[in-house]
Amino acid sequence: MTNHLSLDGVMQAPMSPEEDTRGGFADGGWALGANADPELGAEMGKGMANTGAMLFGHRTYDHMAAYWPHQTDGNPFTEHLNRVEKYVVTRDPSLELDWQHSTVVAGDAAQTVAELKATDDGDLSILGSGELVRALAKVGLIDEYVLIIHPVLLGSGQRMFEGVHQELTLLSSMTTGMGITLARYAPRDPALHSR
Repeated sequence: MTNHLSLDGVMQAPMSPEEDTRGGFADGGWALGANADPELGAEMGKGMANTGAMLFGHRTYDHMAAYWPHQTDGNPFTEHLNRVEKYVVTRDPSLELDWQHSTVVAGDAAQTVAELKATDDGDLSILGSGELVRALAKVGLIDEYVLIIHPVLLGSGQRMFEGVHQELTLLSSMTTGMGITLARYAPRDPALHSR
């Protein structure tokens, strides 16, 4: 799981003002500075090369599918995201997907992802998809958290770990010259507790 977070734990709409305005959130695009951070870009590029299939919630998938298939800049993220298998976890089995290599995984998130995890050959990665991440974290289906922590306090917005109680072990961390911290954590105990 990879997500941008503010110092106060907000993950809502990091990349554009119109990305997610639920609850009247008006600070969308707060993480755009990361695009100009070469150290972060290089580190994220290394991580992207090692991912298998990707999981998305419906809202995040729609946002990504509206952007990435139309990019022609030769960005390595574009090539990877278009090539990799994408699973969209949704309660709507009739959902139609236009982005190449995309498959609907309909039903209860925890059950369908557990089944997928048992059969998929490589690691499954999640970008964004806060509701999906919370649902999977509560039942122990997140093996690693990659958090891109920005030096900003937003004071409002959807928080990444609302309702999740879990002890984590730091696997690695780095802080860029722009003050963005990339931290990798693993659950310390597979027996998770949610509040």
